[in-house]
Amino acid sequence: MLAFAPLHTAASAAATVVTWLAGTLAPLTGGLATAAAIVLFTVGVRLLISPLTLAQVRGERRRAALAPEVRDLQRRYADDPARLQSELLTLYRRAGASPVAGCLPALLQAPFFLVMYRVFATGDGSNGLLDGRLAGVPLGWHLGDGLAGPVVAVFGVLLAALLAVAWWSSRRARRAAAAPGAGTPTEGPGAAILGRLMPLLPYTTVLVALVVPLAAVLYLVTTTAWTALEQAVLRRPPAVDIDER
Repeated sequence: MLAFAPLHTAASAAATVVTWLAGTLAPLTGGLATAAAIVLFTVGVRLLISPLTLAQVRGERRRAALAPEVRDLQRRYADDPARLQSELLTLYRRAGASPVAGCLPALLQAPFFLVMYRVFATGDGSNGLLDGRLAGVPLGWHLGDGLAGPVVAVFGVLLAALLAVAWWSSRRARRAAAAPGAGTPTEGPGAAILGRLMPLLPYTTVLVALVVPLAAVLYLVTTTAWTALEQAVLRRPPAVDIDER
């Protein structure tokens, strides 16, 4: 239990902020205050970690720019793994990049998503947060709870939004993988399998939404829509590339 104490503390703090936001928004949004607070809090957290996302994209672009040279080294030193590793380290060091560029920022973002998911999916430390309602449906309800008109309508709209975002993200991932020069320095069967799986990953959010409370579904819609927007803005073609320095 002690291992989860920091997570519980962070979830309680996040729930307190959402509860405060709901109270602040209540005069303007009425019964939608808690749902609006979830959306606003999610957007606020995504803005907070946006520098990590930007660092991740920059790292990926540096790595992608070196991909042709990496492949050339892999061909030249295919029979000498030790020399290959030495040459790769020299190449990355000279370019001021890292062979794992983009991984660390992504890992640093993970705790934020874990805390938010725990608050909205389990109500951990929420002090009744899941008792709020969206269009008359309790935020703590699942899709299978009381299959009446409002439940089906609310979940249906949110699931449709998730499906639309997943389709757009998957389509963009396929286009990016098929674009010239879109390959990664790592090649082989593992990379090929990963390339086929990546376009399918966005649809996992739809599956998750089928088994979590309405509050978590609302969070998933907000955060995946934000991610799609980030993809469109930050991963534009090189012609409008961001400053790499």
